[in-house]
Amino acid sequence: MAQINSHYLKLKSGYLFPEIGRRVSEFAQKNPAARLIRLGIGDVTRPLPDAVVKAGKAAFDELSRAETFRGYGPEKGYEFLRRAIAENDFKPRGVVVDPEEIFISDASKCDTANMQELFDQNCRVAIPDPVYPVYVDTNVMAGRTGSADGQGRYEGLHYLSSGPESGFLPQIPRERFDIVYLCFPNNPTGVVATKDELKRWVDYARANEAVIFFDAAYEAYITDEHIPHSIFEIEGASECAVEFRSFSKTAGFTGTRCAFTVVPRALMCRNSRGEKVALHALWHRRQSTKFNGVSYPVQRAAEACYSDEGKKEIRELIAYYMENAKFIHQTLSKMGFAVYGAINAPYIWLKTPHDTDSWGFFNELLHKAHVVGTPGAGFGACGEGYLRLSSFGSRADIAEAMERIRQIYDI
Repeated sequence: MAQINSHYLKLKSGYLFPEIGRRVSEFAQKNPAARLIRLGIGDVTRPLPDAVVKAGKAAFDELSRAETFRGYGPEKGYEFLRRAIAENDFKPRGVVVDPEEIFISDASKCDTANMQELFDQNCRVAIPDPVYPVYVDTNVMAGRTGSADGQGRYEGLHYLSSGPESGFLPQIPRERFDIVYLCFPNNPTGVVATKDELKRWVDYARANEAVIFFDAAYEAYITDEHIPHSIFEIEGASECAVEFRSFSKTAGFTGTRCAFTVVPRALMCRNSRGEKVALHALWHRRQSTKFNGVSYPVQRAAEACYSDEGKKEIRELIAYYMENAKFIHQTLSKMGFAVYGAINAPYIWLKTPHDTDSWGFFNELLHKAHVVGTPGAGFGACGEGYLRLSSFGSRADIAEAMERIRQIYDI
């Protein structure tokens, strides 16, 4: 009988979001008349921008004609999209990124999960807490950890604890680590890092020959003009950082699937003999072997995000979701909740009332208000006692959700 990878057996229960889905489905089956308002999983609800739809349709039309048909595309992604990304996402911020350093993919979730494959099992890994759970789970799957303790923390990982006392910002460790995950704007807390704060991380990484995995999936939601959108705005970051971005929340591609990762050519790591090896070449090799690329119509649709029409429509999308976030923040604050986020990110991070634990508060909202949130404990031990709400909903649903919560809680 075939033996399975025993590291998977270390994983705590199910992945966070399927577990939420299971509980919600169970509730819905028992309460078919209840109208649920889902503010949990960060899935967008507004239609794709017209410019994106037009470009995607035109690309499909190309594939319907023999003279313009295309089969497999380049594993890195088409040059037209990689060049548009370099010219629009980085150049205006004073960052020089070669289109050859950009790799188009179907999701930043996949890329943050897959990037760790390139590193030795014995690499020491530091991960913020709370943060997106994929970072932890994929390192468990890879065998870099022991078992989890009672708080769900795995032996072998270093957790960069953060709470309200540090503004939910992870603090730079005193010891040396090989890989450091950073996520700004942060999922789930919504906090951002200043240029000085990111410079300290870059200085740490360069001094320790560490690699920063920088997840910038929500950079388009930054409203503070002084906050960096890319770690490559920091001098020296191209020698120590990889950056992950996505069209999912920016342009509504959660059902369309398109993202990209920047792996600078200057980023060097070491092999078992201590010799320097370019991470760029290894990631290219990995993608060429395991990935056949994002479809041509989807890449043409993503390219349209950078047209004048596309930029305007995306600004309107983001403004809509951020207005929702502002409304949620203000409403819950007036009720007496301690609320964070919602300024530079589409998420609201709130302290649960009366010392209720995260899953307990999740259940209360589900059963009493028929509102779905995301329990903070699912993002790490430091998320216990918090809940994340998403602003990716309709204005009417969010207003109704706030009214339902107000009727139950008056702290």
